[in-house]
Amino acid sequence: MTGRRPIRSTHTGGLRGRSRATRTGVLSAGALVACASLAVGCGVVPGATGGSGDDDPITVMTWAPQDTGATNKPGMPALAQAYARWVNSQGGLGGRQLNVLTCNDHNDSVAAAKCARRAVKEDAVAVVGSYSQYADSFFPVLEGARIPYIGGYGLTNTEFTSPLSYPVNGGQPALLAGLGSALADSCGPVTLVRPDTIAGDQLPVLLDSGLSSGGHERAHDQRAAEDATSYDDQSGRALAREGTGPGGPGCVVPVLGDRTGTFMDSFRRASEDHPDVRTATVLGSVDQTTINASGGASGPYEGAYVTGWYPSVGDPAWDGLKKLIKEQAFGNNDVDAADAGVQTTWIAYTVLKEVVESLGDGEVSADTVRRALDGGLEVGTGGLTPDLRWTFADKLASVGFPRLVNADVTLQVVRDGRLVSARQGTVDTTRTLQNADVA
Repeated sequence: MTGRRPIRSTHTGGLRGRSRATRTGVLSAGALVACASLAVGCGVVPGATGGSGDDDPITVMTWAPQDTGATNKPGMPALAQAYARWVNSQGGLGGRQLNVLTCNDHNDSVAAAKCARRAVKEDAVAVVGSYSQYADSFFPVLEGARIPYIGGYGLTNTEFTSPLSYPVNGGQPALLAGLGSALADSCGPVTLVRPDTIAGDQLPVLLDSGLSSGGHERAHDQRAAEDATSYDDQSGRALAREGTGPGGPGCVVPVLGDRTGTFMDSFRRASEDHPDVRTATVLGSVDQTTINASGGASGPYEGAYVTGWYPSVGDPAWDGLKKLIKEQAFGNNDVDAADAGVQTTWIAYTVLKEVVESLGDGEVSADTVRRALDGGLEVGTGGLTPDLRWTFADKLASVGFPRLVNADVTLQVVRDGRLVSARQGTVDTTRTLQNADVA
C-alpha cells in the first residue's frame, strides 16, 4: 500500500423545501509544519503526528487569490491547512498523513497555470476546495495529468463541464438563476453590474434564466472594472436606467466579488434621490460584514435578496467547521465560518475524506480517487448539501452543465440590517437552468 501515484498518461481522458440532517465532527488540536514557495506563492502543511509506517503521505493542493486588488479568498487555503492539522492529529486519512500544498493564483492566468503545474510536479492526488476564474489556464494542466478538481468555487462554466471536475455546489449558475427567480415578481427593470472579465461574461444569461422563468424581461448588462476604487459612474448609469422601464421600482444587482462593497459605497451616495430602487446580489459578493459596513438597516442592502449555496451559518450542520476553526485556526481572521469560500473548502475536504476511506487499504492516487468518484460513490456532507454523486449524464447535461449535480440554493434577505433566511428549505434551480440559453 502506498500513497505514491503510478506514472500518468498525458491523454485527457421552482421551489422545494427540504430539511437536512445534521452531523458534526469531533475535532482536536494538532501541530503545524509549513513552508512556502516564493516563485508561485505556495505553501505546505505536511503531517506532523500519527502516520502509517512507510506509507507516503497523501498530497493535495488548495489554491485561491490573495493580496490582490480584486477578489481575495485567503480563508480557503488557510482552512485547508487547518484541516490538515486536524486530520493528521487523528492519524491521517486512512492511516496516511495528509500533505496540503497551498498556492496563490494572484487573480492571474499565468499564476493559475503555475499553481496547476506545481500540483503536477508535487504528485498531488487532487486539487481540493479552490478558487480561480482562470479555468482555461489551469484545467488543461490538470486534465493532462488526470488530476481531479474537487469542490471548486464554481466561478466558471468549465467547472461544470470538465470530466475532471467534481463541484459540490451549483456555482454562479445556480446562484444567479435562483436570484433571478426571486426578483422576477418584485422588481421593475433589473440591471446587472458585473466584472468585465471572461468569467463575468457568463453571468448575464444565468440571471436572465431566472428572470425569464418568472415572465420578466432580461436584465441590462452593465460591465465594470473588477478592481476599481470607485463606481460613481456605474452607479449613476444604473440608477438612470431604473426609471425608464415598466413595472415597479427597479433593482440593481452588483456581482463584483470583493468590490461589491466598493460599488455599494458609490451606490449609496448616488441613490439618495432614488429611494425605491432595491439591490440584490449573491453570497460571496456580500456577507454580514459588508452589510454592517454599508450602514446596516439604513444602508442600501436593506430588503435585498441574497442567494447562497448552503444553510445559514447558524445551522447546527456547521458545528464541525466552527469547532475546527476554534481549535485549529484560532486567531486567523481569514478563516470565517460565514465565508462561502471557507464553507466550500470544508465540504470539499469532507468529500476527499470519504473518497479516501472508500479506498480502504488500496492505493491513493489521482487515478484511484478519480475512479472512485466516477464509479458511483455517493458522498454525504452532514446535511450541508444533498448527497453528492457525479455522473456525466445528469439532469443538466443537456444545457452544457453535465457536472452540476447540486443545483440547490438558499434564499436570504436583509431585514433590519441582518442577513436572515427568506424562506425555509432550498430553491432547486434545475428546471430554471434547463431552460437557460447557455449555448
